[in-house]
Amino acid sequence: MTQSGIRDGSGDTEEHGRADGLLVPVPDEDGAPFFGYAALGELRVQTCADCAEPRFPPRPCCPHCQSFESEWIRTSGRGRIWSYVVPHPPLLPAYAAQAPYNVILVELVDAPRIRLVGNLVAAADAALDSVDPARIRINAPVRAVFHQAAGGVVVVRWVLERP
Repeated sequence: MTQSGIRDGSGDTEEHGRADGLLVPVPDEDGAPFFGYAALGELRVQTCADCAEPRFPPRPCCPHCQSFESEWIRTSGRGRIWSYVVPHPPLLPAYAAQAPYNVILVELVDAPRIRLVGNLVAAADAALDSVDPARIRINAPVRAVFHQAAGGVVVVRWVLERP
């Protein structure tokens, strides 16, 4: 990610606005592999090659053993909703049209200390408001799906394991 971690999806920065106005991540050198694997339909987590501790967000040095060696381990793509929020009111105009939408925090089954932020949707390419917020439950099992956002970046979204 860049310092701000997001862009408008047009290849430009936030100040230029995108047709749909939604924000997309800007991969930096450390996070680029995460998005590269997502583009292949794989959810991988950076893991220390020396002590085997997974880490997210990606960074050059292991916070546990200070090693600079890492590898990207494929996960099952399964998790559980650890927390969520339904923003009120939407902070950006483009998101107002999608309200009420959700933002969830998913704890990975394969790496319980790793939590990823995303949206719970009905399908990979569904709108952000495709799941009724009343259906969201803490601990609900979810699985990763992959959505190509503007600018070619593939982002991880989540669907319920048992719809």
